[in-house]
Amino acid sequence: MRKRGITVKLFAITAIFFLAFYAMIMIFQLLFFDRFYQHHKTKEAAEHLHQLAEGYVKESWSEAEFIKQTFSYMKVTKSPVTVVDAEGFQLVQDPYNIMLETGDGAVIEVSLSLLVANYGKQVQALDFRNGDTLIVEGEVDEGDSSVIYPSVIHKDKFSVGEDPDDDEIKIEGKVKSVSLPKDGMINRGLGILYDALLEWFPLKEEQIKQLSDGESLQLNWVESWSGKHNLVLIEPIKKDGEMQYMFSVTSIQEIKDTNEALRIFYVYIGVAGFILIILLSLFFSRIVSRPLIKLNDMAKKMVNLDFSLAKPIQQKDELGSLSNNMLVMAKNLDIALNDLKQANKKLKQDMKKREKMEKEQREFFEHASHELKTPLSIVKSFAEGLQDGVSPDKRDHYVEVIIEESEKMEVLIKDMLDLAKLENGAIKLRKTSFLLSEMIEVLAYKLFCIAKEKNVVIEIMPKNEQHILADYEWMERVMQNLLMNAVRHSEPDSVIVIRIGLDQTNGGSIFEIENKGKQIPEEHLENIWKRFYRTESSRSRMTGGTGLGLAIVQQILDLHAFHYGAENMPDGMRFYVQFK
Repeated sequence: MRKRGITVKLFAITAIFFLAFYAMIMIFQLLFFDRFYQHHKTKEAAEHLHQLAEGYVKESWSEAEFIKQTFSYMKVTKSPVTVVDAEGFQLVQDPYNIMLETGDGAVIEVSLSLLVANYGKQVQALDFRNGDTLIVEGEVDEGDSSVIYPSVIHKDKFSVGEDPDDDEIKIEGKVKSVSLPKDGMINRGLGILYDALLEWFPLKEEQIKQLSDGESLQLNWVESWSGKHNLVLIEPIKKDGEMQYMFSVTSIQEIKDTNEALRIFYVYIGVAGFILIILLSLFFSRIVSRPLIKLNDMAKKMVNLDFSLAKPIQQKDELGSLSNNMLVMAKNLDIALNDLKQANKKLKQDMKKREKMEKEQREFFEHASHELKTPLSIVKSFAEGLQDGVSPDKRDHYVEVIIEESEKMEVLIKDMLDLAKLENGAIKLRKTSFLLSEMIEVLAYKLFCIAKEKNVVIEIMPKNEQHILADYEWMERVMQNLLMNAVRHSEPDSVIVIRIGLDQTNGGSIFEIENKGKQIPEEHLENIWKRFYRTESSRSRMTGGTGLGLAIVQQILDLHAFHYGAENMPDGMRFYVQFK
């Protein structure tokens, strides 16, 4: 019974939904769509015509510009337009015309709108061009003798139009200019425009009064000979002190034809919908039993701790609820198991990290104690010597040793404090722009005496150097440590080469310092930036330094986000820094 109830429920819901949707579409289509489309079409056409009328009055367009705007309006609205007086006579130049220059030099306007409306393709086939010789037979405009309405136009052996009346004139001349519609606008309702003018003009008194008050007219018009529905728009305009009317005709027949076809089409949709409902009911009756098999498979996977279950059963009944609950339970178990694995993994990582930190802390204290122990021992022994009363000639030497070792301890403690500040992020950079070579020249001068003891020469070779942006004081500390490191580890009678130039890879500056001396094993290159690291296993103090110089260099360069490194050369070492 439950299986049948679910099937009937799904069938009823689907049928009701489809019938309600179908009924809504049909009601909207039958009762409202015609009016909705006509209202939308009327509003859109009226807005475009009003914009054209405003431009015609305010912009003071020339005839050529007005023709251009007329073509643009016809292209957008697919509707012909003209400007007339209260009697229906056109007041603007025909947008479709030929300017013909006769033998006596007179220029005649040949109006083509009627000819295009009746013989559009034949007019286009003649392909009028500037310089062509034409013979025009037609009627002269009563108000303007320079305008002729042709009945027939002859070009070479071809002609277009109808036989002229006996009282019509005949002129011959050369084409001076041509204004014709493009291919897509050749039959854009010009015939309807003139039929509408004959139908609605002259205007009635009440219409003239309404237009005089500044109101536009929107009139429905059915052609008597074709029965097609059209929308007539009349926009009042006042130009040069005279009342004129912009007149346009828009067809709304196509939507009525389309609506009739849609009504038949929706009947077929309804039949197809009912067939679909039957097929769906058969389909539902078969798939109702499938969820039970799926639930059993899900339970088997969970027994084997496999929680990668498929998608839940998409049913709003007991089976669907059971499927969702099993899926949620499987997901929760899977998440809990994964969380447990991640927690275990993180715990191992934290333990390793803590062990590493404790090891580094022990090493730090050992190294710091070692570095402080020697100078303290020296200070103590020499102080005791002074206390015991050494000979006067040795007293000055003892004092110098005590002061020297105290200064070394002071430097070590200062380096340790600076390194702690850098590692804790307590330093704020004050960046300025400066030339690195100027800084290094000052530092090299300060180290001249130390370098001279080993007969080491410092060469500074700037090339295409650019200013760098960095904290001057901290960058001075970096250069001092690197330069001192190079002097200490250089061979006697050697040259330390410092190059500062343009980095071709990123367009910034690059600093390189090379010294001749012992190389560092490749496996130890990464360790030279660690605190108190020395390449000598005996940690000899003969080379000097606190063992914190390169660690401080690393922290300062990391704080500036500069790229740096060290590498072995064939006869020594090279350190480099890339500035952004």
